[in-house]
Amino acid sequence: MARSDNQKLKILHLMRLLMQGTDEAHPLGMNELIAELTNLGIKAERKSVYADMEALKVFGLDIGYRRTAPKGYYVASREFEPPELKLLVDSVQASKFITERKSAQLIKKLISLGSVYEAQLINRQVYVKNRVKSMNESIYYNVDKIHGGIVSDRQISFKYFEYGADKRKRYRRGGERYTASPFALTWDDENYYMIAYDSEAGMIKHYRVDKMDSISPTDKPRLGAEAFADFDMAAYSKRMFSMFGGQEETVTLKVANELAGVVIDRFGKDASLLPLNDCHFILRADVAVSRQFFGWLCGLGEGVRVLSPKKVAEDYREHLSKVLQAQGEQDAPSKPS
Repeated sequence: MARSDNQKLKILHLMRLLMQGTDEAHPLGMNELIAELTNLGIKAERKSVYADMEALKVFGLDIGYRRTAPKGYYVASREFEPPELKLLVDSVQASKFITERKSAQLIKKLISLGSVYEAQLINRQVYVKNRVKSMNESIYYNVDKIHGGIVSDRQISFKYFEYGADKRKRYRRGGERYTASPFALTWDDENYYMIAYDSEAGMIKHYRVDKMDSISPTDKPRLGAEAFADFDMAAYSKRMFSMFGGQEETVTLKVANELAGVVIDRFGKDASLLPLNDCHFILRADVAVSRQFFGWLCGLGEGVRVLSPKKVAEDYREHLSKVLQAQGEQDAPSKPS
């Protein structure tokens, strides 16, 4: 790039130097700024640098000046402050649906939004290795294609799979393609899901994005708008346990008072908790009855009892009986050869 072209870009280089190379603890003095610009092949004088910094302030860059040692100019506030970046980084590194490689790439981009010094501090606290992560590297592209279907108001088709004990993909329906009308994407129970309308079944369904494969758009318009007219994503997520579907029921539970926090964590502060006696309260909640719901009940131990519907209480007892029976089974001893 010619020297004259460099001069035209001087204010942009100055902004980059301030954004990436300074914070309140690490300001740059005027002589240091001029030296950095000179190293980039840009002729700079105090008067022109002052004028450029004033222009950057008018543009919206919050440039401060530290009067105590070390003295100098620095960016006083940013779009994302260090605690906010750390929160975003923590979310990415903890997300199971983002692969290890993609997590590292995304975290690198996030920490670049701060100064190099803030980046070093945050990067020392990043732990992605050995975390449970998705094995599906194409999840970013899946999200993009699903979002494309939502924006263009078109159905999408895809294959859906699960992993076998050999860690290989097992396609459902023998590899036959699914067709659905995507309406939303949601993150629940550490996984990413597409919420869509299945016109064949005539109902709303959800699919784990990391288990979708070979997604392609169709020329068919989306169906099911009426089903989503009053759709409440928060209520839908509360009913589903680990996003497993099941017969939706309004269940009544007798719960020990010390488990109120667990119940509120699951159903929110608007949950119906009615005092029963000094030791228990009654919970009424809409849930999709599934093995995952029963598993949640098991986690509460003897502190919870299903009161109604009667069928759900019976199914829960049967579930517990089968679990106990399975734990009591022992492999038959092998016969001596």
